[in-house]
Amino acid sequence: MNIANHIERGHLLFPEKIALIFEDKSFTYSHLDRLVNRVANSLQGLGIRRGDRVALFLPNIPEFITSYLGILKIGAIAVSVNVMLKSSEVSYILHDCAAKAIITTELGSLEVLEADLPELQHILIAEGSAKKGISLAQLIETSSPNARAVKMDRHAPASIVYTSGTTGFPKGATLSHGNIISNMYSQNRCCGMQANDQLLLFLPLFHCFGQNAILNAALNTCSTLVLQRRFDLTQVLNAIATHKITMFFGVPTVFIKILNSDIPQQTFESIRYYFSAAAPMPIEIAQIWQKKYGKVIHEGYGLTETSPCACYNHDLKYKLGSIGAPIENVEMKIVDADDHQVQPGELGEIVIRGPNVMLGYWNRPFETAEVIKNGWLYTGDIGRMDEDGFFYIVDRLKDMINVSGFKVYPTEVENVIYQHPAVAEVAIYGIPDSFKGEIIQANIVAKSGKEVTEKQIIEFCRQRMAVYKIPHVINFVDSIPKNPTGKVLKRVLRKQSNLNSPLLPIN
Repeated sequence: MNIANHIERGHLLFPEKIALIFEDKSFTYSHLDRLVNRVANSLQGLGIRRGDRVALFLPNIPEFITSYLGILKIGAIAVSVNVMLKSSEVSYILHDCAAKAIITTELGSLEVLEADLPELQHILIAEGSAKKGISLAQLIETSSPNARAVKMDRHAPASIVYTSGTTGFPKGATLSHGNIISNMYSQNRCCGMQANDQLLLFLPLFHCFGQNAILNAALNTCSTLVLQRRFDLTQVLNAIATHKITMFFGVPTVFIKILNSDIPQQTFESIRYYFSAAAPMPIEIAQIWQKKYGKVIHEGYGLTETSPCACYNHDLKYKLGSIGAPIENVEMKIVDADDHQVQPGELGEIVIRGPNVMLGYWNRPFETAEVIKNGWLYTGDIGRMDEDGFFYIVDRLKDMINVSGFKVYPTEVENVIYQHPAVAEVAIYGIPDSFKGEIIQANIVAKSGKEVTEKQIIEFCRQRMAVYKIPHVINFVDSIPKNPTGKVLKRVLRKQSNLNSPLLPIN
C-alpha cells in the first residue's frame, strides 16, 4: 500500500477531471500526478531514499501537495513544519527528525539555519527566488513525469506531524501509511464524499486536519479541491459562489466568524455538508447555525496522534453537543484515574484504540509509552459517554481549573457565556491565586455594535451556574489568540494574564 495510490487512481479513472484549483490555476488529475512524479524523481536524483525525512515548510500552495505526494511515492517520510515557526523552532524540528532535505519558500528559507543542521543536505525553494538553495521548479523541469508509488508495509512511517508543543518541546507524531489510509476511507464514508464534490480547503496543510481529513480524503474520492492560502472571509465567499462549493470544513472559530458577519442564507445554497473539528463546538453556536442556515454542523473528534479522526457525529443519528461515536474499527472508552472504565454519564479520560493510532512519537520511546498503554492511546481529554454510546467532550485535562478544590471545566462556562446576546467569542482559563489555588478568568470579544459590562456578565452567569464556576476576572478584548487551525491558545492567555486585575465580587 501507499497513500499516493489515490492520485494515481484519479489519473487513471478521471485524467481530465479538475483535481485542484488554486487562485488562477487549475490542475487536472493527470497534470497533478505528472507533477508529483517529477518531484518524486527529482528527490531520488538528489539521493533521497526510502525512510529519509523530507521537511515541508510551506504555506497552502500547490507545491505543498505535489511535494508531499512525491515524498510518499518514493517511500520517504514527509515532515510537516508549521509555517509560523521561527529559526530556533525550525532548527529543533529539523534536527529532531534528522531531515535530509527541506522544501520551503524564499521567505521560509531565512528561518533555516544550515550551520545548526549537519544532517540537512538540500534546501529546495518552491516559491520566490532561490537565493538560498535550489529552485524546485527548475529541478523538476527536466525530471521524468512517469513514476509509480512504491509498495509500503502498512506499518511503514509515512508522515511526521509535530504537535504544537503546549507542554514543552514539540513531539513528532509518526503516522503510518496504514494509519492515514484507514482514516481517509472512514472520512469518506462518514462525510459521504463523492467524486462530484467541490471541497474548500483553507485550513493549514501542515496540520493533520487539513492534510488527512480534507486533502487525502478528497483525493481518495477523486473530488475537486479548491485551495486557499488561509481563511479570509471575503475570499471564502467568493470561492463558494465561483466554484459552487458543496462541502465546507472548518473549526468553531470559522463558524463563529461567519455567524457574526450576518451572511444571508442564500450565499451557502450550494453547500450540502458542514464539518467542524480541532476544538469543541459551543452548543449555542451549533444551534444558532442550524436555525439560521438550515443544516447541522457535523462534528469530528480526534488528535494528531489518531491521524486525526477517531469519532464522528454522525452518519446515522445526529446528537447536538456530542462528538458522536467511534468510526469503524476504532474503539473508545472513558476511564478513571485508576484506569477503570466508568459507567455511562460519568466523567473520565478518553482513551482510543484502533488502526488510526500513531506508531509513536519520533525517537521518543519514553513519551510514547506515557500515552500508548496496551494499545490504548490516552488522549488527555476529559469526556463522558451516554447510554447510546455517544461521546461528549468536557475539556482538556490540563485546562481544568481547580477553584478551592472544585473542578471547573472551561468549556462548560464558555457554553453558558456564548448564550449572552452581546458575546461574539469567549475563552475561559485558570490563573494562580494564593488563596483559592486558581481563579477563573474570561476573555470576551463583544459583538460589533453591542455593549456589555463585567457586572452584566457576572449576573448572567449567576443565574445559570454554580457560584464557584463564575469568572472572577473578565477582560474585554479585541481578539483571542489562536493557533493556525483556530484552536484557542489557553497557554498564551495564561501567560498574558494580568494578576493585578481587580477581582469582581461574586460571593
